[in-house]
Amino acid sequence: MPHVVIATWKAKPGRAGRIRKILETVAPLNRAEEKMLQFEAHVSTEDPDTFVLYEKYTDASGYDDHRETETFKSYVLGEALPELAERSVARFEVIG
Repeated sequence: MPHVVIATWKAKPGRAGRIRKILETVAPLNRAEEKMLQFEAHVSTEDPDTFVLYEKYTDASGYDDHRETETFKSYVLGEALPELAERSVARFEVIG
């Protein structure tokens, strides 16, 4: 059953440009993952420091696999997290 992850990132003041560049870099790498069905990164039109990531995997193990990739470890944990004031992650199962 498909598994969805929605992450919300709030950049520290003055760091939104850096977050955008990180997301532009990881987007095609994430989309190439075997169990990734869809990856979309969005920036708020009302608050340019707020980003929403929509990730859809073949199943829950796809997200677990994603978190083990060098891309995730290097770019998300290593580069993006220090630039964030807030981060939330929610996981969902697709109904129907």
